Amino acid sequence: MATLRWGRSAAELSRALRSSGHPCTTAKEGILVGLWGSRRNSSASPCEQERRKDWGHVELLEVLEARVRQLQAESVSEVTVKRVEVTRIPADSGRAGGTPPPAKAELRIGGSWARKLDQDQQMLQKRQKLVREKLQAKGRFLAPEFKLKAKAKAKSPTKPSAMSMAAPKARSAATAKLPLSESQLVSKQPANRNDRTEEPAEEPVDWGPAQPCEAPLNLNRSEMQHSLKLSLEQQTRQRRLEAFLDCCLATEHMALASRVLTKQYSSPTKQGLITQAMCNTVMLGWARKGSYRELLSVLSIMKAGGFTPDLLSYASILQCLGRVDRDVVVIQRCLEQMAQDGLQLEQLFLEVTLSSEEKAAMLRAVLKAKPDFCPPQPSPQVNTSTLLREVYAKDGPVSYPRLHLPLETLKAMFRQQLSLELASVVHVESVEKVLSPTQKTLEARKTLDTLRRTWEAELHRQLQEAKARLAQLTEQGRPTLYPFLCVLPEDELVQMLLQFLNILPAQGEPFVYLVQRLAMKTFERHILQQRRCRGQLQELEQRYTQYLQLLASDTQMAEPCLPRQHWEMLGPPEPAPPQLWPMMDILSLGKLLLEILVQSVQLPPSLSLSQNSSQPVPMLYHVYTFRGIRQIGFLRPHPAFIQLLEDAAEPSLIFEATDMPMLCPPVPWSSSQSGGFLLSPTKLMRSVDGSLQHQNLLESCPPTELHGALDALTQLGNCAWRVNGRVLDLVLDIFRDKGSAHLGVPPPASEAPRPPLDNLPPDASPHRKAELRAEVTRCLKIAREMHSLWREALYRLSLAQHLRHQVFWLPHNMDFRGRTYPCPPHFNHLGSDLARALLEFAQGRPLGPHGLDWLKIHLINLTGFKKSEPLRARLAFANTMMDDILDSADQPMTGRKWWMDAEDPWQTLACCMEVARAVRSPDPAAFVSHLPIHQDGSCNGLQHYAALGRDSVGASSVNLATSDTPQDVYSGVAAQVEVFRTRDAKQGLKVAQVLEGFISRKVVKQTVMTVVYGVTLYGGRLQIEKRLRELENFPQVFVWEASRYLVHLVFRSLREMFSSTRTIQHWLTESARLISQAGSAVEWVTPLGIPIIQPYHKESKLVIRGGLQSITWNTSADVNQKPKVVKQKNGFPPNFIHSLDSCHMMLTALHCYRKGLTFVSVHDCFWTHACDVSVMNQVCREQFIRLHSQPILEDLSAFLVRRFCSADSAQPGTKGRLNSKLLEMLLAVPRKGDFDLEKVKTSTYFFS
Repeated sequence: MATLRWGRSAAELSRALRSSGHPCTTAKEGILVGLWGSRRNSSASPCEQERRKDWGHVELLEVLEARVRQLQAESVSEVTVKRVEVTRIPADSGRAGGTPPPAKAELRIGGSWARKLDQDQQMLQKRQKLVREKLQAKGRFLAPEFKLKAKAKAKSPTKPSAMSMAAPKARSAATAKLPLSESQLVSKQPANRNDRTEEPAEEPVDWGPAQPCEAPLNLNRSEMQHSLKLSLEQQTRQRRLEAFLDCCLATEHMALASRVLTKQYSSPTKQGLITQAMCNTVMLGWARKGSYRELLSVLSIMKAGGFTPDLLSYASILQCLGRVDRDVVVIQRCLEQMAQDGLQLEQLFLEVTLSSEEKAAMLRAVLKAKPDFCPPQPSPQVNTSTLLREVYAKDGPVSYPRLHLPLETLKAMFRQQLSLELASVVHVESVEKVLSPTQKTLEARKTLDTLRRTWEAELHRQLQEAKARLAQLTEQGRPTLYPFLCVLPEDELVQMLLQFLNILPAQGEPFVYLVQRLAMKTFERHILQQRRCRGQLQELEQRYTQYLQLLASDTQMAEPCLPRQHWEMLGPPEPAPPQLWPMMDILSLGKLLLEILVQSVQLPPSLSLSQNSSQPVPMLYHVYTFRGIRQIGFLRPHPAFIQLLEDAAEPSLIFEATDMPMLCPPVPWSSSQSGGFLLSPTKLMRSVDGSLQHQNLLESCPPTELHGALDALTQLGNCAWRVNGRVLDLVLDIFRDKGSAHLGVPPPASEAPRPPLDNLPPDASPHRKAELRAEVTRCLKIAREMHSLWREALYRLSLAQHLRHQVFWLPHNMDFRGRTYPCPPHFNHLGSDLARALLEFAQGRPLGPHGLDWLKIHLINLTGFKKSEPLRARLAFANTMMDDILDSADQPMTGRKWWMDAEDPWQTLACCMEVARAVRSPDPAAFVSHLPIHQDGSCNGLQHYAALGRDSVGASSVNLATSDTPQDVYSGVAAQVEVFRTRDAKQGLKVAQVLEGFISRKVVKQTVMTVVYGVTLYGGRLQIEKRLRELENFPQVFVWEASRYLVHLVFRSLREMFSSTRTIQHWLTESARLISQAGSAVEWVTPLGIPIIQPYHKESKLVIRGGLQSITWNTSADVNQKPKVVKQKNGFPPNFIHSLDSCHMMLTALHCYRKGLTFVSVHDCFWTHACDVSVMNQVCREQFIRLHSQPILEDLSAFLVRRFCSADSAQPGTKGRLNSKLLEMLLAVPRKGDFDLEKVKTSTYFFS
């Protein structure tokens, strides 16, 4: 490559240096000294100085030769190059020996080239002057790292020598083509050797050590970057450049990456954007190709930019040396320099995450220099948290559960799941009622196939044109979307675009939403493509097969261990997936792809609804609509296409592989970037697209701190599920027969109320017209909502039917508070009553002596009939209702239908069927039950508040204390509100008198439940208003006034019943307010070590103009924006409590797993087999006590003080006063009461 010919190979440099006839270092050593010399001691011998200077002079001549060849190739002008020779300096030059610089180097240059060089030199001088003026304006004078000391001597008074003319002018002329700019090649590269002494002025060229000066020729880029902070716009450009280089690395467009990097570095205004990570990215790409010279070119940019090579830099160098045949001296010099930089060779194999093939190449190079070297193996790290000591203890009884499936079956399931993820999409047969295909249906399907083939060809053409256009711009050194378009094979990209047509609803979707979703799908498939191309499939199969031996029913393990521990022992960590692209690139790529799709898909005139059309019409059209006062761009399919889809009645739905449950156990979570699906990317912590603050926080956390969360998520995902076929059949019958709103089966939109169709008379009043418009709007809103619910049910039921004869798993991750969720969105146990009833444990367990009783109690809990009764009363009620239970199981749709009156009818029906099978079995204790039994917390948020404050009154109200009957906090608050209302009514308050007889548990329940999670007076009033409107006899004219009155009474009652709760809530709220007012988002660390930050910032706008429409992307996750004070302070109390209930759940999950139980949860509702309910209840209570025995509030206070209270909090001014207030508030930890946490152990209704 012409642009990279400045660096000679080892052999070439050896010959060039030996031609002078003087001893010198080897060429290989010369390269490395030139690149790493700035780290050497300055006390070098004169002979060593001469040898180093030789390299600098030869390098300069090579630069000039390269430029001549470039200009010849470009036909700029005829250039004649005379012989360039290196001669000795006379003995009286003051040198003690060594190799002198060249005495003569003559270049004959044409006039047009000279003019071009003059122009380039003037431009460079203007840029340098501008930069110096900017720095002087800021009062900063930076010392250059090196400066040019000597000038070339003129050959004659009238005709300058070639060297005197070419040397200064070629510096600027080489800027556009060479890997380094002129100023960096001529002054910075040789000047990397700080140990040179200053040369006399008459010497041709000299590089001296860094000296302060008022007008530096070259500015130290690293110092400039530290002194002048990058603006937000520059930071955005920096991130986009990093993403561009990452995509070049992924698509192997390394020549483009080097060209763009060089172009950036050649511009004085853009040098500050280059980071060490960018150089490492390009170096890694050249290392994979074994391109040694190109790698050294990028390394020189890194060194000239002021960066010291880090572990990844050395890993790339050694990997490249392992792929090419280099002398061992070069490798030894590299290892020596790495040691001088304070880096250990062992760190390369422990801390740098590379693929196995890359590590093997690196090891080959190391073994040449150190034949006895053995790569170190990572030592297992153990979490030292006191809460998890028993979980990771080696002593004590351990009975980790195993699956009920043999090893070979699990291997076959793994291969099936792998094929699904490699295909990216899954076709699932729809359960929608479809008649036998008619001739019209068949013709419509044939037309669709023809259109799709036409669209596919057009999409290929449009993509190729877009790539060609962008490639031309990239060749000029400009970062473009070209590598982003190349991350996926063109066929896969085309198919993904065509699939978008199938999921586009008839009413269309917002243009911005489609842009973002399309780009994110591209990114997710890009990660999958990278794992496929980098040879990870075979490694994954070998490792996963070994991992299955821990779970299979027919294998044995020498020593029991947790899944994550076993996975880590089987191999090194997987390479990290690519970093998420900046939102600007995501939106730009999505916009480009969507516009290509719009231009490519057209309908023939024969399908157009217009009879006069003779030209193809766009299949997608862009319209604007208003939402409030905002104008929203929509992309809608042509009605003719919607009609064609309806006529074709295609029988299958298309799902992404990540939207499906897994057909094999998930990969154990071993880091924040590894776990869940086999190949498809999965986030450990969910976040808004484009937000990296949570991921950065997790990556900065010590790995052992996350072990508790990683193991809990792995345990939840390892629970095997199956579909309850009997319930599914009944639901499908109702779904296909127009649904049932009462039973939670959504009816189709065709059952929505129709707007009035009668025509208004011409003399209709404005009031009548307004009423009609309002009615039409209401009907359309209901129809849209019904269609949305119906589609959701269609997806869920279709997936259930697809999986009804299979075992499957639900990988889990968590939100930013630590609460866990299944990754598949459409079919999981966190859904509605219907969704939960469709699922049961794939692995059953015998009921045992008490399992049938728990099954019956669970049945009554689902009905909601005996909530205030003790357990023995619920069991007795179940026995008395056995006839209705059996009738519901046997004749659910034709019998007495007792189950339909329950709060959760479908789960009640599933439990009726399980009870019927158990009682009719020969031995109920031996009956194998698959039904999950729930134990639900009693207003769990208030339970945590009461435990934090040791509030005896509050603890008794939420069942932390022992009681013969369950305490209902909602009924208690309703009773207290009634006391206040009665008192006000006696004093003549009208609204209190109107409310007589209407205050009930149901009216206040939602407000009491959510007040602990930060509901405000306004939100609470809306909740109560909704309940009052549901009361038939309540006078509706008083709804607003009554709801406003009641919400104040509810809050007043809670303050009296839970005094410590309100105190803690106030402390958390005020602390968050002061922290956010100081300009920081609230952070904390949970007792299990999960780092948390609240993603509430002021909205920032990202605007992309042009094209089909301009895009404005609003996000509140931009960490560069100030925090949103109101959301930060209102969100802290509920988010903190959510993080505590997540810790309690995770501790319970880990200890249940250690005891061999099957355990899953829906936040504060814990599920297990009927035979294990007693064990789970014991573990649940023990872990709650252990959690709240920790100094949670004190630890939180100490963390917030360290994190947000600066040492200069006593400084004068507003900031100092704010810091003082914050410190005072954080140290004022609320006092605790006298409640004894040990009482929780004997509380029957704590979880029940």
